[in-house]
Amino acid sequence: MTTDAYFAELTEALRAAGVTEEQIARTADELRGHLAETGTAPEEEFGPAAQFAEGLGGLAPAPGEPDDAAERWTWTADLFNDRRMLAVHGDQGWEVESLDALGRFVCRRAPGIALAWEYRREVIKGGRRGQVLGELEPEGWELCGEWLVYGYFKRPKAATDGPAGARSTVPATPAKWLFLSRRGKALLGAWCAVVAAAYFALGLPGYAVVFVALGSAVTAALTARLETERGRVAAGREG
Repeated sequence: MTTDAYFAELTEALRAAGVTEEQIARTADELRGHLAETGTAPEEEFGPAAQFAEGLGGLAPAPGEPDDAAERWTWTADLFNDRRMLAVHGDQGWEVESLDALGRFVCRRAPGIALAWEYRREVIKGGRRGQVLGELEPEGWELCGEWLVYGYFKRPKAATDGPAGARSTVPATPAKWLFLSRRGKALLGAWCAVVAAAYFALGLPGYAVVFVALGSAVTAALTARLETERGRVAAGREG
C-alpha cells in the first residue's frame, strides 16, 4: 500500500470515528513528518490503517478547543523532578495545555481512549529560542509552556509508538498535586526557614515573596547552567 493510500484509508476511518477534520489533518501531518524522518513505510511503522485508527479515535481535542467531558488537573514539581513526572503523567494520557503564572502544569485528558504524550524541557532563553524551535518543531515537538529560562515541549506518542501510543485504560486523576524530589524538599525547607526569619524576626513580610522568587530564579539558573555544560561535554565527545 502506498503512503497516500494508507493515509486516505486512515483519514476515512478517523472521520467515521467522529474525529474533527482539523484534528485529522493535524495528526496526518505529524505522522507524515515522523515517516519522513524514519524512512519507513506507514503500514510497517503503525500497522494496518483501520486498526491504527481505532487507537487514534480517542485523540484529545486540539489545543484551544472546548471539551466539557475532558478531565482537568493542575500540578507542579520542582526542577529536579519535573521531567520524570511529566513522563509518568504523559504516559497516563495527561496533555499539558500551558503553565500558569505559578509555574504549574495545567493539564487535560480526553475521556475514553486517551492519547499518551511525551515531554522534554529545554533552555530557551539567552537567544536559544529560535535555535531550539528550529530543531524540535520539524520533529513534531510543540511548545506548551514556559517557566523562567525553560521551555516545555510536548508530542503525542502515537507519532513514535504507533497504536501503542493510545491508552484504552488509565488510572484515576491523582489526588496529589505537588511532586518534590529529595533535593527539592531540602531546598524548600531551607527557603521556608529564610522566609520565616524574614517574616517573624525582621518583621518584613514583603521580603518573603522576594526570597521565594529569588530561590526559584537561582535554582533555574543553576540547573540551566548544568544542562548547558552537559550539552557542551556531549558535543565535545561526539566531535
